[in-house]
Amino acid sequence: MKSMFTSLIRDESGAAAVEYGLIAALISIGIIVAATSLGTELSSTFVFIKDKLAASRS
Repeated sequence: MKSMFTSLIRDESGAAAVEYGLIAALISIGIIVAATSLGTELSSTFVFIKDKLAASRS
């Protein structure tokens, strides 16, 4: 029983999977933040253009 616990403690094969999972999560968060920021900027740009077009028609 003790040797089984010792081998589980020394086994690092799952550590790489956890690290890859954390890297993927951080990349996903970065993409979400960038897309949200870009969406906000695009929205304000289109509102600005819409206002300019509406002002030029009146």
